Amino acid sequence: MNGCSDKEKTPPEPPGTIAPKLTLANALTLSRLLLAPLLVWVILSGYWLGSLLIFFAAALSDFFDGRLARGRNEDTAFGGFFDHITDAIFVAAGCWALAHIGLLPFGLWIIILAAFAQYTLDSKALAGRYLRTSWLGRANGVAYFFVVLTGLLAMAMDSSALRTTALLLGWMLVITTVLSMGDRAWHLWRHR
Repeated sequence: MNGCSDKEKTPPEPPGTIAPKLTLANALTLSRLLLAPLLVWVILSGYWLGSLLIFFAAALSDFFDGRLARGRNEDTAFGGFFDHITDAIFVAAGCWALAHIGLLPFGLWIIILAAFAQYTLDSKALAGRYLRTSWLGRANGVAYFFVVLTGLLAMAMDSSALRTTALLLGWMLVITTVLSMGDRAWHLWRHR
């Protein structure tokens, strides 16, 4: 991981273009954001089938929102930022709820949000630039969804093996997220 994007767009959008754009893709992303508190509620209530349905609805919205934006030529810095922050909030909410019931490490949700904050600031996304990604950051982003899914399946299936897997994966993500954050900080320091 080198902290730079393989896909960084050149040139970035001019500053001030981070303003929200009302598009179908952004509405799909917004649906995922609205599902986050519902996911927390169903996890804390023990409605495992409902939590899986909410998770899969969110995963589908994440799968299609970017494709829809690119297909309609509505791909913007705001859309990318909104997609990423929504992902971070959704998975952090799921991790918080699963940690609350003792299934995941408690600090994971905090580290997810801290990593996203660093990612946003390093990329200058708030100035309207496209987010810079790295291979470890992308891998962690996918794994955050996977750890939430593993935890939900563990509870739905009452599987001690999946509970152990979720906990181990959660700790592995704590480590890889800290490594990713350290690498981004090193890269930023080295290039200033």
